[in-house]
Order: sequence, then structure tokens, then C-alpha cells
Amino acid sequence: MCTIGIVVEYNPFHNGHIYQIERIRSIYPDSVIVVAMSSHFTERGEISVLDKWDKTEIVLNNGIDVVLEIPFPFTNQSADTFSYAALKLLNEFKVDVLFFGSESNSLSILSKAANIQIKNKDFDSKVKEYINSGYNYPTSLSKAIYDFTRLKIKDSNDLLGISYIKQIIINDYNMRVKTIERTNSFLDIENDGEIISALNIREKTKKGINITPYVPKEVPNRVRKYDENELFKLIKYKIISEKDNLINYHLVTEGIEKRLYEKVIKSNNLTEFIDSVKTKRFTFNRIRRILINILVGFTKEDSKKYNDLEYIRVLGLTKKGKEHLNTIKKQCKLPIITKFKNFEMLNFELKATQIYGLIMNDENIAKKEVKNHVILK
Repeated sequence: MCTIGIVVEYNPFHNGHIYQIERIRSIYPDSVIVVAMSSHFTERGEISVLDKWDKTEIVLNNGIDVVLEIPFPFTNQSADTFSYAALKLLNEFKVDVLFFGSESNSLSILSKAANIQIKNKDFDSKVKEYINSGYNYPTSLSKAIYDFTRLKIKDSNDLLGISYIKQIIINDYNMRVKTIERTNSFLDIENDGEIISALNIREKTKKGINITPYVPKEVPNRVRKYDENELFKLIKYKIISEKDNLINYHLVTEGIEKRLYEKVIKSNNLTEFIDSVKTKRFTFNRIRRILINILVGFTKEDSKKYNDLEYIRVLGLTKKGKEHLNTIKKQCKLPIITKFKNFEMLNFELKATQIYGLIMNDENIAKKEVKNHVILK
């Protein structure tokens, strides 16, 4: 029996994810599918519209066998940091094949780009050269890849896929890789087909548009809406009150702290604020990550402190998933937990969940963090 791994955010879980799972099942019908999942804050600095427990229950009902949590210190991060934690979790669970969505759907191209980054000693210097010229990191990375390979790779899932492949190579994981072609653009918010992007669904939700054609039946009633004006007030308060300490937060560099303070005073809402702060160097996603770090209180010191996984937290299991866990748990190097325990990193996860509960105006979410055990299906 083959063990399949997927790195996911499910913000929210939708028909495209069902399509991916069905494709995997058609190739590996008897497989165990393990996901490494970000919880309440995602890699692009977004706030999840499904809480982690609802996400877990929904995906266990729709073909996933094991749900592993990627802790906060690795989710609201760059692709390489995010990928490091996700792939380490999947490797600990003895995943044989990693699947991911790809715009190019060309494993040979993505593998070539990953190998160049690892093996060419001049690659990092070329990236820094572009950064010093004023380009942001993703653009600098894309330009450097083109310089060394003449391959044009700029789409978000392809760049994330390269990070996955790099982690497999660097850590010598015994894991094969397969891609599934994306059926639409990650940034598309206009499509009304059966399969649309998570961003499109979130935008439709904000506008009060019915999302039932695009998601499994369990999703619409569990999607959470939050008041962006209230979120902006929280962020504004934190920036004003922490004016002299902003430099201490993770990803705050190059004087951006001054720009954050100056612009938040003048801005009337969150979108206006981010648009006024972002530059060629500081992308929309990077600004979002910075704001989440400030809001949650994730400092540069925290980033150094929580630079590796302390545990593997299992959020959910099917019967087949539980059998797999029993088979591999003695081989795992990290402690496996199925309920809240007193790890420092897990206490920070609780803090992040408490902030998420404030954003969602739901104090019960933080209580779930401590009280909930693994969900079994």
C-alpha cells in the first residue's frame, strides 16, 4: 500500500481539492493520504475562513486519512520555511509519493530549477543581486532561475513546488514527486466554473454570493466571516502601541516599521493600508505576513527559538489512517501527540489561536485548542 502526501491550506476546501483527491485515488486506489495542513493562518499571510477543526472533519469526510498540523511558526512564512516543516512532517509519516498542484505540470522543469538552486554556488548571489536592484524575493528567484536555466517559472504553485522538491533533495527524503495540473489560476476571481480558486471563493463569500456550487455540502455553513474593519482596528492599535518595538517582529526589516506607522495613521481600512505600504520590494503577501506577525506577537527572537519542529500533532484520522499511524509511530523521531500538551511551540500555537478567536469573535475556538482531541472517522 502506498502512502501519499499533500501539503495543504484548504482556505476553504473546495471542488478543486476533491478533484485532486479523486485523481490520486484513481492512480493509487488503496493508498493512505496524509496531509500536512496549516491551521488558522496561511503561508500567504491570510486568515483561514475555516477553523482547523472544521477543516479536519470536512477533509476526513472527503478522502483524506491523516491530518497533521503545521505549527504557526512555519505557516505564516516564506515558501522555503513553510516547505521545510511540511515535508519533514510528511517524511516522518513515511510518505512514499508527494503530490502537488502545478501550473506548468512539468516535473522535469521544476526539478531542474530546484537542482540549480541547490547545486550552483552562484545562484544565491544572483538572487541577492536582483534583490539589491529593488526586486522582491519571488521575482528575484524567478529571474535567477531564468538566467541559469532559461526556464520561465513565475506562478505561485510552481515556485512552491520547487521549494518542496528542494527539501526532498536537501534532506535526502525517500519520496517521489508527482504533479497535478491546476485547472485555473490561483489569482483568478472571475471564473464561475465548477472548479474555481480558493481566492475566488473567499471573494464571493465577502460579497455575499452563494458558494455552494464550488464546495462540498459541509463547507458553506462552516465558512467564517470576519469584520475587516475590526481586524484593521486591532492591527492599527498594535502598530500604534508598539511603535518603538515594531523592528523586533519577524520579517520587519529595511525600515519598513517607519512606513507601517506612518501609513496606518493615514489609512481608513486594511486594503488601503496594505496598498499604501507595499513596494516593489515588499509584496502584498509579505506585508500580510508582517501584519499577522505583529498581531500575533511573533518576534525575530521567536523565529530563532522555534526554528524546528518539537512534535507532530495529529488533528484527524480515518480508520485507515489510524492503522498507518500504528504502523509507523515507533519509527518517528519526533513525539506524536493527539491532544494538547505542554510544548513551548504548542503554547505559542494556543496564543495564535486566541488571536484568531478574537478576529472571528468566537472565544470557543481557543477552548477547542486545549480541549479537543484527535478527530476520528
